[in-house]
Amino acid sequence: MIDTRRLRTFRAVADHGTVTAAAAALHLTPSAVSQQLGALEHEVGHRLFTRDGRGVRLTAVGRIMLSHANEVLAQLERAEAEVAAYTDGQAGEVTVASFATAISAVVAPAIRTLREQAPGIQVRVRDAEGDQALTMLLDEEADLAIAVEYRGAPEPSDPRLFRLPLYSEPFDLVLPCAHPLAGRDPALADMAREPWIGPYPGNPVHDVLSFACEQEGFTPDFAHFSDDFRAVVALVGAGAGVALVPRLALRDLDLSQVAVRRAPGPERRVFAATRRGAESHPLLQPLLETLGGFPGEL
Repeated sequence: MIDTRRLRTFRAVADHGTVTAAAAALHLTPSAVSQQLGALEHEVGHRLFTRDGRGVRLTAVGRIMLSHANEVLAQLERAEAEVAAYTDGQAGEVTVASFATAISAVVAPAIRTLREQAPGIQVRVRDAEGDQALTMLLDEEADLAIAVEYRGAPEPSDPRLFRLPLYSEPFDLVLPCAHPLAGRDPALADMAREPWIGPYPGNPVHDVLSFACEQEGFTPDFAHFSDDFRAVVALVGAGAGVALVPRLALRDLDLSQVAVRRAPGPERRVFAATRRGAESHPLLQPLLETLGGFPGEL
């Protein structure tokens, strides 16, 4: 009989691509992960991974097993949700991983609502970028993630996840006040020769920004990097370059030294996610319903 704990370990290795990274996510030693994989391969009777450089990749049998592992683990989440619902389950903790802007925009208001409607649910918040939040969710370090669509993100049909669209947020073009185009709404292509300021590669906003510029026929020349939009706006105000910033991130910032213009096209699409099967858990369901009440467009 296949041990479900080994299935979780197997999926973690498939997600992370290396035994070492999976071990860190699972708070196990690499040796323990290797032993669990070896035991699972013995149970299955086939190799599940082959070496691929410094990492591993799934074999054909491994891909079959991953599909079934996703279904089994989702069903276990559903079982836990139903048992919790049977025993009421209206008191307990939920950990939410979210990027900072969404914490302010949707998570904090949801906590305020839950204090009135479901006071037994305690929400613990962990600040994490959109891509990190999903990793924390799949590694079971969080129960719910607030994440951003980006190239390389899990597809909406990903069998590991239940997704709830939250809102679509436009980007604004931020220019120094002295910029010759600061008085009108320029096209993004007008910024092709400008120095750019933006988040580091790997941040979903960097990916959205780069893709938007590519659609206009150029690759942005990043002169400065910061994941803190307060710092990005300050650098723009100092004349160091131009930036695209999500509209919500500009709220409560000092914009006295910059011009904010509309940037048609790019959007940041934000969604909530739980592990597949957990969406009906009585601790998560009220939170998802509250988050789902956020306006879909800004």
